[in-house]
Amino acid sequence: MLRALRQHAAIVLAAAMCLAIVPGAEASVAVPRSANAYRAELTRIAHSTWGMDAPIPVFAAQIHQESGWNPAAVSRVGARGMSQFMPATATWWCHLVGLTTADCQPNNPTWAMRSLVGYDRWLFDRVVGATLYDRLWAMLRSYNGGLGHWQKEASTATNLTHGAVDAQCGRASRAALHCAENLGYPQRILVTLQSAYAGWGAVVTEGI
Repeated sequence: MLRALRQHAAIVLAAAMCLAIVPGAEASVAVPRSANAYRAELTRIAHSTWGMDAPIPVFAAQIHQESGWNPAAVSRVGARGMSQFMPATATWWCHLVGLTTADCQPNNPTWAMRSLVGYDRWLFDRVVGATLYDRLWAMLRSYNGGLGHWQKEASTATNLTHGAVDAQCGRASRAALHCAENLGYPQRILVTLQSAYAGWGAVVTEGI
């Protein structure tokens, strides 16, 4: 038990260190000027997919984290566009929603926003949480690191708060070395970046 607690403490510390070295992780975050050009369209997409209470600041913060609102972004591992879909994920998603190969366009801003919001909804419908915040946290972890890993962790957690499920990272199926990035992803989006987009809609805070 002591060894497990030490391992979890090390993972949490590593996640915090990752956040500390990410540019823009400071308390005050500037919204990229380019983001404003997509605000109206993202709002329409979110309302269409999630309803009028869609957590738009969460989606905006997620795009901010993924690509800095750059439609031409390409990661070192090949993820593309504003939503940073890997080619295989993009192909799978397009097949799932009935898009042709020609219409599967990760570098197209509209495609990227529709796919991020739609995939988030698909994940949200497959995760659970003690609160809305916990469920969004689970959704974001699944977007970043895979739904299956999160589900295995949740199945062994003592409860469905994000803290309890996160404590299982590195003990279920995911290698512990990947936990810092995966746990840091929702932390940065919900805690650091989301408030910068408060003018775009209601911010979801812990406890809600």
